[in-house]
Amino acid sequence: MSPVLVASILVVYFLALIIISYFTSKGADSNTFFTANRQSPWYLVAFGMIGSSLSGVTFVSVPGNVGKVGFGYFQIVLGYLLGYWVIIGVLMPLYYRLNVISIYTYLEQRFDNWSYKTGAFFFLVSRTIGSSLRLFLAATVLQLFLFDSWGVPFFVTVATTIALIWVYTFKGGVKTIVWTDSFQTLFLVTAVAVTVWQIADKLDFNFATMVSAIQDNGYARIFYFDDINSTLFFPKQFLGGAFIAITMTGMDQEIMQKNLTCKNLGEAQKNMFWFSLTLVIVNLLFLTLGALLYIYSSQRGLAIPALSDELYPKLAFNELGATVGILFLLGIIASSYASADSALAGLTTSFCIDFLQFKNKTEAVKQKQKFIVHIGFSVLFLLIILIFKEVNEKSVIDAVLNVAGYTYGPLLGLFSFGLLTNYKVKGRLVPLVCLISPILSFVISSNSAQWFNGYKFGIEILIVNGLITFIGLWIISILQKTKA
Repeated sequence: MSPVLVASILVVYFLALIIISYFTSKGADSNTFFTANRQSPWYLVAFGMIGSSLSGVTFVSVPGNVGKVGFGYFQIVLGYLLGYWVIIGVLMPLYYRLNVISIYTYLEQRFDNWSYKTGAFFFLVSRTIGSSLRLFLAATVLQLFLFDSWGVPFFVTVATTIALIWVYTFKGGVKTIVWTDSFQTLFLVTAVAVTVWQIADKLDFNFATMVSAIQDNGYARIFYFDDINSTLFFPKQFLGGAFIAITMTGMDQEIMQKNLTCKNLGEAQKNMFWFSLTLVIVNLLFLTLGALLYIYSSQRGLAIPALSDELYPKLAFNELGATVGILFLLGIIASSYASADSALAGLTTSFCIDFLQFKNKTEAVKQKQKFIVHIGFSVLFLLIILIFKEVNEKSVIDAVLNVAGYTYGPLLGLFSFGLLTNYKVKGRLVPLVCLISPILSFVISSNSAQWFNGYKFGIEILIVNGLITFIGLWIISILQKTKA
């Protein structure tokens, strides 16, 4: 695919996003940016959330990881399903009852200002790092297949990528994102489906022979029960997936902000239910794609890249024809931008509501501060991506899940303590516990094989992290009750 064609596709694509932004942001004020005036159609939110939840990490890393673990990632996906249903039954009714803009105001009402600020802080850290890593993939693909040939530095590629996101989100905020995410999800799903179809056609597979080939080549294994010490052990993956969904969706301002734009609780729950089922099917499609990429490479005698994240892009651009190449480019951009744009809006919302106290300010002041915060997080994305490029040695999906295990644990502990107990905690000890918990979790994970007879922690370290936070909060509550 020629650089000129790639550039032309990018220009048309982003013009479409800017046009959508223009129409959806007409007359927008700060309330529109944060809540979309609570008028989003549930089916539009559900469809758009597929793109923002999957991101470029799923688009590239999940197919690439099939060569290492087969369909083992599906264990995590099944856990996601359980987690989403907990959100439907527990968290959504809570947020709608409290009528919140930022979900972390629940912590203020349940505990105090220290807990509130701590929860918001950990969201900002978690989502900023996670979204930057996801966006890193899109920038890497663009660099590899377009900007390298033009001699453009990676720094410029990343800066341009982030600037484009800022352009179409800075005014309309979440209202615009509900529509642009749906637009981008369409390209993401289409790209994967067409690639599966094209590879199957080139290998002369029908559905039955495709399934047989995946099984015969050893890629179809989903469940791992044979080694409790393995990070792939089913209970670890399933429970880890459930708690990742609960924290990274239900306790995450970015994702829940879109759910809270639905007209009422019933529509929001309907949105989450259908989203959860659709996401399972889409993830299965990604895993099927991964198996076919490896089978195709084997039958054609193609070398497998050292970094599994590079397998799909290399075959899409060099082996599978122009149609797949174009759709892959649109898919990786769509998946990465659908995640990054909503993250940028969510981060801006949280910082403005949770730290700048927007309630008591005039609309002019709100617009000015929102503008500055939006730019600030854009610059922060840029810095994190550049740093990650220098230190990264693993699959991006592994890096994202690893970061989530440590940064979302305190949120899990805070919300769980509020929902499952009647105890109160107050004061500066709360952020101290939430800072100590990830450190202890890291120490436990790093030494787990030595301390626990070969047992290695994987994504279930999130549960341990949350439990340590929970215990720490319980100890604080007992001490404060005794003093009282």
